[in-house]
Amino acid sequence: MNSHPYLRAYMAGVAVPTVFLLLLFSGFCILRFGYNPAFPFERIIVFPLALVPAIWGAWNMVYFALRGHHGRGYSLGIHGAVVPVVLVPIALSIFRALGFEFPVDALRFALIVVPLMVILYYLVWKYFVAYLNEVLGIA
Repeated sequence: MNSHPYLRAYMAGVAVPTVFLLLLFSGFCILRFGYNPAFPFERIIVFPLALVPAIWGAWNMVYFALRGHHGRGYSLGIHGAVVPVVLVPIALSIFRALGFEFPVDALRFALIVVPLMVILYYLVWKYFVAYLNEVLGIA
């Protein structure tokens, strides 16, 4: 199974957030159509549904490329833990461009959430994405 290793790396990276976002979107539909809140969730959910799986797939391809050139220098978990540090500023910039107003305490909230996201991403990449890389024969 040596053909198209970068495509397989992309597929392994895309699989985990796609499944999670499917569950998130289902909850969003129940919340939006069942309870009809006044908060505009559509503005928040567009970024994860559109870009996060693609970024995960590309990030896994980068790991595969770096591992091929430099050997096994660092773990996949550490590589994945960097993703929130990249995603959060991009997401905040897109939200700001779309006219989404942030509460005053949003920065303090982000300072708490980002370290938790780094830990969560580390664990997901270390166990789930690494497992999918193994299944697809690129580990």
